[in-house]
Amino acid sequence: MQNIWSITGRSIAVSSLALALAACQSMRGPEPAAQANIPQGYTASASGTSAAEQGYKDFFSDQRLVQVLDLALANNRDLRTAALNIQRAQQQYQITENNQLPTIGASGSVLRQDTLNSQKPVTSYNVGLGVTAYELDLWGRVRSLKDNALDSYLATASARDATQIALIGQVAQAWLSYSFSNANLKLADQTLKTQLESYNLNKKRFDVGIDSEVPVRQAQISVETARNDVANYKTQVAQAKNLLNLLVGQQVPDNLMPNQRVTRITSASAIGSGLPSDLLNNRPDVRAAEYKLSAAGANIGAAKARLFPTISLTGTAGYASTDLSDLFKSGSFVWGLGPSLDIPIFDWGTRKANIKISETEQQIALSDYEKSIQSAFREVNDALAVRQNIGDRLSAQRRLVDATNTTYKLSNARFRAGIDSYLTVLDAQRTSYAAEQGLLLLEQGNLNSQVELYKSLGGGIKANSGDAVQQQPSTAERKADAAK
Repeated sequence: MQNIWSITGRSIAVSSLALALAACQSMRGPEPAAQANIPQGYTASASGTSAAEQGYKDFFSDQRLVQVLDLALANNRDLRTAALNIQRAQQQYQITENNQLPTIGASGSVLRQDTLNSQKPVTSYNVGLGVTAYELDLWGRVRSLKDNALDSYLATASARDATQIALIGQVAQAWLSYSFSNANLKLADQTLKTQLESYNLNKKRFDVGIDSEVPVRQAQISVETARNDVANYKTQVAQAKNLLNLLVGQQVPDNLMPNQRVTRITSASAIGSGLPSDLLNNRPDVRAAEYKLSAAGANIGAAKARLFPTISLTGTAGYASTDLSDLFKSGSFVWGLGPSLDIPIFDWGTRKANIKISETEQQIALSDYEKSIQSAFREVNDALAVRQNIGDRLSAQRRLVDATNTTYKLSNARFRAGIDSYLTVLDAQRTSYAAEQGLLLLEQGNLNSQVELYKSLGGGIKANSGDAVQQQPSTAERKADAAK
């Protein structure tokens, strides 16, 4: 009888091992094809190599800004959280990978029991090693879970890269905002001085009886308006500094702040957009959406595998004895090996519902992936649209500033000569001031659009242009390559 059980046990073990080797495969279905209607080109022409190929230290020409970016990459809390998320995803992947291997543990016990048939209590001692419920991955469930964890890890790493790109763009634009808030503050201060001079002049003319009180009050209105602008721009300067400190994660040293209006942020004369295919490779948010789509496909494989029987092995080997001194003597060795079988018979459709849920999640991931592609092209096209017309707008605005300044000088001269009323001078002052403000706004928009285009193309992952960026294939891509 013992031989029969021995032969049967070996047969089960050998058969199970053979099945595991022959049938262990993923049950994930075919990967869905994305239909994002990718355009053949951009709406505005910007030929040349994509600016994303440049490291941020080469793209940005002001070394003060480069140092601020380095501080932000080292201290920003959002980026630090993204890096910790990568570590968590990496450990989760390690756990799922370990699930493919048997878990071996040591055990020891002392049991003292009394039965009705024995005259005195009996003590038994046990010590040994055991394999606890090792699942034979016949249908690829564990492998699918491993693929899902790997894709989730890669998606998290790509999300961290996307956070870095966004951070570099935000820091650069906050740095520019501080610069142009200071420029607007200086313009408001200068305007206030001019308005005070006009007010004093009109008050003198009123005091000697040349003019009525109306020009004095008109000048006073302009003075108080200019004072309000000065206070407003002082607030904007402080807020821009606070935002920059938050993004950097520490107080930015004063020697790295732009004291003068920034006129150039990159040494590149033209910012190339590259090919549409370059955008898909350079944008980490698109890549993260692709990894999530692949992870959803792996979930389908795991859900389908639950429809089939699950075989787990449990084994022990060690020593047992009723006397502690005889525990490791000959004849005390014991072992046990037994499979457990879980066969789904009737679960009210729960397993099939889980498959439907996984398939729906895959469709959601597909939709998110397609939208990420469309959003990436929209951001690039928006930035290119600004770049396409910003030069003409700046030229027109500079001519407008020259014209309004000349008009103000002429109006002021005619007023002093007694030809025109002060109302003409006041109107010319307001027009000139508004034109100067508009020019500063356009100049800031011009520099911001360069940062925005660099960011939307996927620039900012590399510090230097010569650095290599490695992109790991998703499990879906590895499956497709293996099938070729």
